[in-house]
Amino acid sequence: MMVKKKSGLAELAYAFGVATEYVDQQSVRQTVKSKTVRAVLASLGVDASTPQSCADAVRTLERRHWESVLPPILVCRQSESPADDVFSTWVHSLAHSTIRLRVDLEDGSQRFDSARATGEPMEHDLGDELINEFQYLLPRGIPLGWHSVVVEIDGASHSCPLVVTPNRLELPTELAQRKAWGVATQLYSARSSRSWGIGDLSDLSDMASWFGRTLGADYILVNPLHASSPSEPMEASPYLPVTRRYANPIYLRVEEIEEFAYLDADQRATVDGLSAPLHAANHTSDLLDRDSSWRAKSQVLELVYRVSRTPGRAARFEAFLDEEGEGLIAFATWCSIAERYGPDWSQWPEELQDPHSYAVSQLSLKSADRIGFYCWLQWALDEQMADAARIARESGMQIGVMHDLAVGVHQFGADTWTEGDVMARHVTVGAPPDAFNQMGQDWSQPPRRPDQLAATGYASYRDMLRTLLRHSGGLRIDHVLGLFRLWWIPDGKPASMGTYVRYDHHAMVDILVLEAHRAGALIVGEDLGTVEPWVRDFLTERGILGTTILWFERKKGEPKKPEQWRRNSMASVTVHDLPPTLGYLEGDHVELRSALDLLTRSVDAEREAHELELSKWKAMLIDRAFSSPDSGPEQIVVGLHRLLASAPSRLLAVALTDLVGERETQNQPGTNKEHPNWRMPLCDASGNPVLVENLPYLATLMPIVAAVGGTTQSRA
Repeated sequence: MMVKKKSGLAELAYAFGVATEYVDQQSVRQTVKSKTVRAVLASLGVDASTPQSCADAVRTLERRHWESVLPPILVCRQSESPADDVFSTWVHSLAHSTIRLRVDLEDGSQRFDSARATGEPMEHDLGDELINEFQYLLPRGIPLGWHSVVVEIDGASHSCPLVVTPNRLELPTELAQRKAWGVATQLYSARSSRSWGIGDLSDLSDMASWFGRTLGADYILVNPLHASSPSEPMEASPYLPVTRRYANPIYLRVEEIEEFAYLDADQRATVDGLSAPLHAANHTSDLLDRDSSWRAKSQVLELVYRVSRTPGRAARFEAFLDEEGEGLIAFATWCSIAERYGPDWSQWPEELQDPHSYAVSQLSLKSADRIGFYCWLQWALDEQMADAARIARESGMQIGVMHDLAVGVHQFGADTWTEGDVMARHVTVGAPPDAFNQMGQDWSQPPRRPDQLAATGYASYRDMLRTLLRHSGGLRIDHVLGLFRLWWIPDGKPASMGTYVRYDHHAMVDILVLEAHRAGALIVGEDLGTVEPWVRDFLTERGILGTTILWFERKKGEPKKPEQWRRNSMASVTVHDLPPTLGYLEGDHVELRSALDLLTRSVDAEREAHELELSKWKAMLIDRAFSSPDSGPEQIVVGLHRLLASAPSRLLAVALTDLVGERETQNQPGTNKEHPNWRMPLCDASGNPVLVENLPYLATLMPIVAAVGGTTQSRA
């Protein structure tokens, strides 16, 4: 890593990508306090406590760079004519060393036709030896994929990953010619009469089939299905998982697992006794109870796991284990320990806090069956996700199921245990103050270290993407700005006392594009909040769609005309961090934030600003004949979706909550226990529960579907 010449703390901060100043959402330049910068550098293992320690750290970093034979990883874009691509790398060695370079391709073949670039090498004196930096041109026409550059210097071998990515991620041909619309749902809230108190993957399949075949939807977007702890209490937020690579087995429909059919009569009686109260709960508007659902469902899953698998089923399970490799075993091991000692690994016996310890290896031998059970759960999830994806596509959806990737993970969950070296300690990520969250946000999630991501060849990032994309027609990236920079908050400090840390966005985005290309999936980045102007251009150039929320489309305090909205984006009226549109029209978010003491100005001033905003949007609707002066709230909701459809945005997303007439807020940012976030069942405007089988009979649904270009002509 080369260091830009600055002075003291600023020089060191720059070298590690830590911002000493930034421009906020109001375009005001803010200076970061020195103690914040020092605390963030400490989380990266860097002592910045004194001017001397800063100077020493800079010298150490520079020496480490020159002592490295190759970069930690090379990520290169393939042009439209791959045969013309000229990729290069630097190689560090002593002046008169013999250097041989080759490329090992992922298919097992090798390429030796590299060449040293002409010109004098750069030199650097380490004091005890003189290092030369040579430039090498790699072979032309290297295909897309994960390869290795191998250098042999005087008999010693050195290597680094070489990732060749597409120049951009192209949309499916049909979608490049027209708009597509879909439904966004919090799956846990969308129950059917057969659910076990929580909406599940069978409910997802059923909704995908109906929305696709009957209404012409092209996709169904679900909340993150990432795994939570197997022990109670289960974390309610889908955006605070223990891992982002694996899924939560609470979403399994146990009756759809093939071996369920072979339970005996006594076991079936047990199943009926466990499921009956949960089936009954589906018909109430009570808050969702994940613990009760998982407690019952896990007992039945234990029974199904014990059923003998046929040779073919056993072979498929083994193939899944082989494909997932050590990552799955490590996660399942964490689960087996967590069910005994609790989900917070920092509270485990000290000898178990290191996943590579002798104590963990011994416990793993004794817990082989439990580890096998947790691996099997992921296989069952993989099969039901595959079914949902297939059913969505068979229904005529061009995209199918679109999954959601959370920003990060729980501070002491599975990922921080298995990837401890990659995770930064004593900091969390969040967002600086902005217009909607005026005190900033702390998401209580530890960030990955940019330097360690590169040092490990982005392996954990790649593997996570592959697992998520396996059965996805699309992937929404929550806070996609995290691929560029994240707001790091030192422990014990308010969200406003953080600073930005930069990532290698070229590597992060290019790897995302490669994995999405291979999966045949499109990518939507949630790019709201404090966004540097060039970031959206960069994402658009790479083929990644942005996010447009109607209420946020303002310019100088005035609603932005839909014709001026971005084309390369997924547009919606509302989103899960805002009230459903009926609630927003009534100012529910103002009253809720006032009650929770989240406002930085008086509630009267907030109400006045909200009413002024609504009046401008309503005037635009009337001007375009999308509503009339005497339109009621339901008609205004339809009018807003007509306005949405008049925008050039490639994707239109309709919230399931709007389709059913819901008013309750699913999540209020800036709160934890103060509001029942992520526990609201799907209900109508009167607070009555809405089940999946009720959807075809709702009066509120068809006008909104028609407004965004849906159809009632079946594709079947």
